[in-house]
Amino acid sequence: MAEAAPVETHETFIKTPQQLVFVVLLAFAVPIAIIVLLSQYVTMGLDTGPNNPAMSEEAISRRIKPVGDVELVDPSAPAAPAAAAAAPAPAAAPGPAAVAKVDGQAVYDKACNVCHGAGIAGAPKAGDKGAWGARLAQGKPMLYDHAIKGIRAMPAKGGNAALSDDEVKAAVDVMVGMVK
Repeated sequence: MAEAAPVETHETFIKTPQQLVFVVLLAFAVPIAIIVLLSQYVTMGLDTGPNNPAMSEEAISRRIKPVGDVELVDPSAPAAPAAAAAAPAPAAAPGPAAVAKVDGQAVYDKACNVCHGAGIAGAPKAGDKGAWGARLAQGKPMLYDHAIKGIRAMPAKGGNAALSDDEVKAAVDVMVGMVK
């Protein structure tokens, strides 16, 4: 005669329907409580109130502004200075040809500050005497040449081909003035 296989009994710690309901509720409540506690821990001390200056519209717009702009220029189009395109030129004084004064600070703010303000791609930060010392020792003509033609990661004219050589030189003068 064949022997009967032993039957193992499987027991669980849940014996009553009340225990089952309790375990199911805990299965939902515990993860939710952990998530809430973790979120409180992570955001602890974060002031998002309207009186916090870091949460003002100006501060937020400064933090999320683009690092730079891409300007597509038609190479066959005549080169126009960026400053002249933005604002009408002032009326020329009567007499010999009037020489327009180039605003180097405006050129720096628009084109150069993107990289030289933050030191992007190895650009020397504006005002950093240590980074500019060796460059200043080469003389302004060399600085002008590098700014106009480009060097290493810096594109010619800071990537804005619409700038005139005089505008680039004025921006270089502004950055040199920040170092001295």
